[in-house]
Amino acid sequence: MTGTVNREIHLASRPQGWPTTENFRLVETEVPKPGPGQLLVRNRYMSVDPYMRGRMNDAKSYVPPYALDAPLTGGAVGEVLGGEADGFAPGDTVLHGLGWREYALVDARSARKVDPALAPETTYLGVLGMAGLTAYAGLLEVAGMRPGETVFVSAAAGAVGSLVGQIAKLRGAARVVGSAGSRAKVDRLAALGFDAAFDYHDGPVRTSLKAAAPEGIDVYFDNVGGDHLEAAISALRPHGRVAICGMIAQYNDTVPPAAPRNLAQVIGKRLTLRGFLVGDHEGLRDQFVQEMAGWLREGRVSYDETVVDGIENAPSAFLGLLRGENLGKMLVRL
Repeated sequence: MTGTVNREIHLASRPQGWPTTENFRLVETEVPKPGPGQLLVRNRYMSVDPYMRGRMNDAKSYVPPYALDAPLTGGAVGEVLGGEADGFAPGDTVLHGLGWREYALVDARSARKVDPALAPETTYLGVLGMAGLTAYAGLLEVAGMRPGETVFVSAAAGAVGSLVGQIAKLRGAARVVGSAGSRAKVDRLAALGFDAAFDYHDGPVRTSLKAAAPEGIDVYFDNVGGDHLEAAISALRPHGRVAICGMIAQYNDTVPPAAPRNLAQVIGKRLTLRGFLVGDHEGLRDQFVQEMAGWLREGRVSYDETVVDGIENAPSAFLGLLRGENLGKMLVRL
């Protein structure tokens, strides 16, 4: 690999409000050489995800912030080119956490070998990866959805939300409602089997949700926060549950958002609002992969991918994700 250039994206500055391309820098480095227990991986696809916005702030959280003038990290899948690690060989396809670069020096203990013959390699970043497990664990374990219930999902055309709705129907939900940001996305939700969907730009979310679920809801899978959470609290029936996965509506706010104005309803309705991190549910992974792989083989689950080409366009892909320009999983092809 001598003489081969590695390109990676560094965090050049911390965003104030909405990120811009000026917050990122494309840097050329030498391709690293693996040592004992390490793999040199040529990344083929990398993931951009909403949680990455929080890591760009210098603030205490469940995961350390990204360092300035250093490459960002995130899910990636690629080909092993070399290394000294038992159980791996050149040509293997591996999943790991060192995206945002063309070549990665990966600790073999943090790499997972996947079989692209069983499923396209991109699925291990989406429907069979973190997005899929997030949807599965959040709906079934965190929210405890039961057959016959009504489920509302925000950002329902995204990588996670689109799977939440389909899993809910497969697990016996009586009615599944989704919100999305365009007419095209609403139409896609209908094709995915949602019973009702609405464009949140068309009017107050509370009004649209009331029309889509006039009898109320039992479960809300929250990817947005803000007015969506407030509307869901109003629509939830007694003993309803909320799985709070993300609040993308406020990730770029420069002042603290106003809390939902109807939180007092949580008391009278005996509601449960529970935030969660997918990493806390690794114990479900084998069950999830087996069930999801079966649904995919049977054609009972569909998934969408939005693919942007080139490491140099990774920042634009991330900004597009925050603006809702993706349908399904947002990926960068390296």
